[in-house]
Amino acid sequence: MYPDIALASASPRRRELLAQLPVNFTLVSAEIDESVLAGEEPASYVSRLALQKAQAGANKLNWQLPVLGADTSVILDKQILGKPESKAHFMQMLRQLSGRSHQVLTAVAIVSAGQQLQALSSTEVWLRPLSDTELDAYWQSGEPADKAGGYGIQGLAARFVEKIHGSYTGVVGLPLCETERLIQQLRRSA
Repeated sequence: MYPDIALASASPRRRELLAQLPVNFTLVSAEIDESVLAGEEPASYVSRLALQKAQAGANKLNWQLPVLGADTSVILDKQILGKPESKAHFMQMLRQLSGRSHQVLTAVAIVSAGQQLQALSSTEVWLRPLSDTELDAYWQSGEPADKAGGYGIQGLAARFVEKIHGSYTGVVGLPLCETERLIQQLRRSA
């Protein structure tokens, strides 16, 4: 079966989530510079990266398929917490998140030769108080190394999450409700 769209992502979590929707897709790599621009707000940052990933994927495919890009960031006190650069950085981030709430933003963009569609998901996540012993064991698992904010809600860190308000799949990395709406909008306009 021919793909309907391409997913510009190396994330296995995004592939698993997109597979839950009634859409055929293929994968395309899309390397971009993920640096935060001076004065850039978190919502603008994730929206810009999602769009740039989709555009980079579309360029690789010579715009033959619509391309979906997504980006997720953990936000604490209006600061973007990226992927941990070291164990010390991971410990610092998770100590900051411990015992309080933070925001997870995931932007989704679909680009085609004729249009550009975008959506933004915002979810509030509360982590219970965490001990350094727990954080050390979690770091040793290897799971946090490639995760925004240093944790994955769908993995071993699920036990740290007291509650969420918003999209669980958005926290994982691809808000399915918003993504499906964009795909439907794309199909209606085709």
